Amino acid sequence: MTATSLCAPTRSENDGDLSHSDSEAQQALEKDIHHEPNTNNESPADKAPDLAPEEEHGVQSRLLTKTQLSDMAFNIRELSKKLSHITVKLKVRRVFLLTKAHDNTIVQHTREVAQWLLSKERGESYTVYVENTLEHNKQFDTRGLLALDPSYEQRLKFWDNELCKHHPHRFDIVLALGGDGTVLYASWLFQKIVPPVIPFALGSLGFLTRFDFDDYSQTLTKAFHNGITVSLRLRFEVTVMRAQGKLDADSRDLIEELIGEEADDAHTHKPEISHDILNDLVIDRGPNPSKSIQPRYFGIFSSHA
Repeated sequence: MTATSLCAPTRSENDGDLSHSDSEAQQALEKDIHHEPNTNNESPADKAPDLAPEEEHGVQSRLLTKTQLSDMAFNIRELSKKLSHITVKLKVRRVFLLTKAHDNTIVQHTREVAQWLLSKERGESYTVYVENTLEHNKQFDTRGLLALDPSYEQRLKFWDNELCKHHPHRFDIVLALGGDGTVLYASWLFQKIVPPVIPFALGSLGFLTRFDFDDYSQTLTKAFHNGITVSLRLRFEVTVMRAQGKLDADSRDLIEELIGEEADDAHTHKPEISHDILNDLVIDRGPNPSKSIQPRYFGIFSSHA
């Protein structure tokens, strides 16, 4: 496992501009995205580049040394300290709404926020992305929302998992409406590049949801116009290693294959899939747990921002 960063805005106590020493960080965070040519009748603001192969797959942390992992965690903590004392001003144009699609009450709140963002009273032409399962949801009432203003049809769009995986640059900010599980779901959706997340408390737990939903209009107006402070959170990288070939479970030495002299043999195990996780990992034995014998060995690197 390894640690990577997840951005989450926090309440800002200082709305001033960045100091001169932090100008480079500000420039990097506000760097414009170079858009692709318009090929699907989408506006330029809705297009974003695909991830390059090395960006989409990333560096496998299992290939890093403990020193490299430790240095990475230390650098993230130092960056987090700096960001917590500065105000980052974002150019928000595309807003990603993440909610509990099966909770009718929260779906109604999601529609409320979407309508607020789309309204011409905002003074900005925001493009709002909501989950594709809400397109035909009676509580969300897409048809009724679009009937309020003809311009909404061009600015209300729907996302799916593949869009999050291949086009994370498309979204300027994520609004999570729910509990801690909704914030963890945002981390799962965006595996490598995570947009800034503003979490609003609408769930049973609120350790990660710092903002009250009742004040969402004031919170978002302040965040979009005055800027935000950023809190970086570390994530684990989990890689599933699969045994190669038909090995004799009674005669093989699994520990030797994983960490001993046999570990250099590429024919024993190979990486099958990797996931970046924010909080925890659940391993399930499947539908027949009593008939399953699954020895597991973990190499864990842990740190906190």
